[in-house]
Amino acid sequence: MAQRKLGRPADQRKALLRNQVTNLIWYGRIETTISRAKEVRSLAERLITLAIRECDNTTEVTKTYNNEKGQSVTINVVNDLPSKLAARRMMMATLYDLKEQKNHDESKADYRERTKDNKHPVVEKLFREIGPKYKKRNAEKNCAGGYTRIIRKGPRRGDSAEMAIIELV
Repeated sequence: MAQRKLGRPADQRKALLRNQVTNLIWYGRIETTISRAKEVRSLAERLITLAIRECDNTTEVTKTYNNEKGQSVTINVVNDLPSKLAARRMMMATLYDLKEQKNHDESKADYRERTKDNKHPVVEKLFREIGPKYKKRNAEKNCAGGYTRIIRKGPRRGDSAEMAIIELV
């Protein structure tokens, strides 16, 4: 597949695109040049499509184990199906890990408690928020794709590069 070179070697280009796709998914909109925005759009739409397809592929399993007192404890756990696990790993290979931000009125213990189960917040956001949102949108409009919007801003002041805002619709 042909892609824009963006004036960088392959390793720098991949890192730049990974960073911008991660920030687009995390924050919902970023400002960049038009050529970068077009490349980011293709990667982001691919990941969102994957999240839409796999967001509901879970199964509930009952597990029994013995606790410290020797008592038998039964819990219900929600596990990913193999296809969702593969999709999760593909996303983790593409996206960077961002840490969940600590709220200014939140204590360190509360922050640790809130984030202890969430090791990859960007991937979880894709599966829990973005995937179901666009799946519902696709069912209502009977269409697929078009999850991002590129808005042209005009030339940048320093080097006159065409700037754009890319955002999730």
